[in-house]
Amino acid sequence: MTATLAPAPAAAPAPRAHRSGKPLHRIAFLGLLAGTAVLYLWNLTATGYGNEFYAAATQAASQSWKALLFGSLDPGNTITVDKPPAFLWVSGLFAKSFGFSSWAVLAPQALEGVAAVALLYATVKRTSGPSAALFAGAAFALTPVATLMFRFNLPDALLVLLIVAAAYCTVRALDKASPWWLALAGTAIGFAFLTKMMQAFLVLPALALAYLVAAPASLPKRLLHLLGAGLAVVVSAGWYIVLVELWPADSRPYIGGSTNNSLWELAIGYNGLGRIFGDEGGGPGGGNGNIGFGGETGAGRLFGASMGPEISWLLPAAVIGLVAGLWFTRRVPRTDRTRAALVVWGGWTLVSGVVFSFMSGITHPYYTVALAPGIAALAGVAGQELWRGRAHFPARMALTAMVAATGVWGFILLDRTPAWMPWLRWVLLAVTTVAVLALVFGVNARRSLVGVLVAAALLGTSGYAFATAATTHSGSIPLSGPRSQQGGGMRESGSSTEVVQLLKGTDTEWAAATVGAQNAASLQLASGRAVIAIGGWNGSDPAPTLDEFKALVAAGKVRYLVAGGRGGPGGGNSAIGEWVAATFQATTVGGQTLYDLT
Repeated sequence: MTATLAPAPAAAPAPRAHRSGKPLHRIAFLGLLAGTAVLYLWNLTATGYGNEFYAAATQAASQSWKALLFGSLDPGNTITVDKPPAFLWVSGLFAKSFGFSSWAVLAPQALEGVAAVALLYATVKRTSGPSAALFAGAAFALTPVATLMFRFNLPDALLVLLIVAAAYCTVRALDKASPWWLALAGTAIGFAFLTKMMQAFLVLPALALAYLVAAPASLPKRLLHLLGAGLAVVVSAGWYIVLVELWPADSRPYIGGSTNNSLWELAIGYNGLGRIFGDEGGGPGGGNGNIGFGGETGAGRLFGASMGPEISWLLPAAVIGLVAGLWFTRRVPRTDRTRAALVVWGGWTLVSGVVFSFMSGITHPYYTVALAPGIAALAGVAGQELWRGRAHFPARMALTAMVAATGVWGFILLDRTPAWMPWLRWVLLAVTTVAVLALVFGVNARRSLVGVLVAAALLGTSGYAFATAATTHSGSIPLSGPRSQQGGGMRESGSSTEVVQLLKGTDTEWAAATVGAQNAASLQLASGRAVIAIGGWNGSDPAPTLDEFKALVAAGKVRYLVAGGRGGPGGGNSAIGEWVAATFQATTVGGQTLYDLT
């Protein structure tokens, strides 16, 4: 980029090789990883089991290989979670190896976070050098929603690690137009699909466009390589879908969240187009004003009360840096690595940002963690190159705009929680003012200004990240920062001590059945015994059917039905509830209604 920040030379210089053997950079990188590990692992188990829905699935995976393979909610394999199981393969194997515990449930995501920061550093370093990479890695690690997700048990942690791995492989492929590195990128995307389905594809346009534009090969070769990478995506994602579809339905769990016991239908419907267009059912959509469901759709959604504190701290700077960077690199050679980096991270941020802003289906603020690597990398790449060209007035003004926008927007975000550390926003504003004045009036600004610039960029987001790490989170919709509200989503249900002790004393295959995964997960985690989640996540899935449930009871495999959930003993599965209520005697234990099915 810097070759065009001043009058163009007669001949374009050879691309710079951003390599540094300085021990200082290596020490700084190790410090970045160590600091990230502390941030993500410190006092981790204070959160307990985090999201009990997925914790119960990890518990089941630690007890049953079939439950591990399919992502079942219970070790008896009645029904699966409503997501593909790749992230449960990690936590399930972790729990099998070290024993099931809060640590086993949460530590995999923290380690995935450290790995994602390392990969982002490595990716940015290849195109823009170690300084830009250090800033990008730190900005990513300190994004509040990243701190939240890497300390919590949701699929998004593994999803982010895999899509960052795909970006790394794509940048490696750009070095020598390598079809093998590009195929590895496709493989990473395929496994990201097996983590959170179609959300994994949001980064594909950016990666494909960067290779198509910048790979040092003829156009036919570039197109052929992209075709091969597409095939890698299909194979790495499709093998599991084929396995599930070919597996006899009567010997595997019902695919939770689907309408017809099909993983493919789940991918296209509930976890695919339904999320975008709002017809997936099973919960409120994203267009309402509830803070846990993303806020109102539209161009301002990423800056609103719901998503803004999660992800938008560096978003204005990233957009300014992208526009400036693309303008200043408009005349560089096609294979220029700086522009390729801008295409990767800019396309990543724009496509994902537009989808999150306008999708009308179920949308939660924590989804925006997938934006964090793109925003952080854009800020690092553009900021580094604009700083190098600061003697050129337009470049210096673009950098000044990035710094000013970050400070002002950070002040606004901090002002939304005025009771929390009220002095921080004023310190941020003061540091930003110093940085802006130094840039405006110091044409040849000294390197000592770098620390002030970094402080202006990261002070606000780091404060929110530290507050996130110091706050325990639970439920299905956690929020970052000092906010105690958990987003208004479904909360895990508590279980009375008397009921838990009763279930611990059972010797049937399932200690109990209850409606919905929230009740079932709470009972299963507390008792350590398998519990059938009638109807899956919200009690509406057609599993088990009345005939299947009658057969289990007749075979003596289920001891109790714990009433609760929606609509009486059977909740959303009214036929089961009506049959149980008409056939068995209800008793009250610890304030909860039980039916002894023996």
